[in-house]
Amino acid sequence: MNSGQQYGIGDSSFQAAGGELGIFQLVNNFFDRMQSDERFSTIWHMHPDDKDMSRDKLARFLCGWLGGPRLYNEKYGAIGIPRVHAHLAIETAERDQWLTCMSESVAEQAFADDFKTYLMEQLFVPAEAVRRRVAMSRESAE
Repeated sequence: MNSGQQYGIGDSSFQAAGGELGIFQLVNNFFDRMQSDERFSTIWHMHPDDKDMSRDKLARFLCGWLGGPRLYNEKYGAIGIPRVHAHLAIETAERDQWLTCMSESVAEQAFADDFKTYLMEQLFVPAEAVRRRVAMSRESAE
């Protein structure tokens, strides 16, 4: 279903995702899928043992990133997504694992179809930025 909604303006994306409740539901679905599906075991094991904190951080980040309250900043401070992931061995395969896991999780949400497409297009940007940052760090170390 196409909602005809414009996303990325004000809190329109945050609202389209169901607000805090919808975003936390998406993130829980994402982490549950990552844990239970062997296809995502590489990225699952990249996360710290305390997955509750990782869930909280991602959900809070997405709230602000989608135009809602800046919950991540309120609790954890500022974040630079590529910088905080630079220590991980994230290459194309890991980026694509993350995006596939997220895409399958987004597909299960009660979001408008055009928002699902928009969201995945937008999530590709930071996912690719992380991959590029790691590649640049690796190249400069050689």
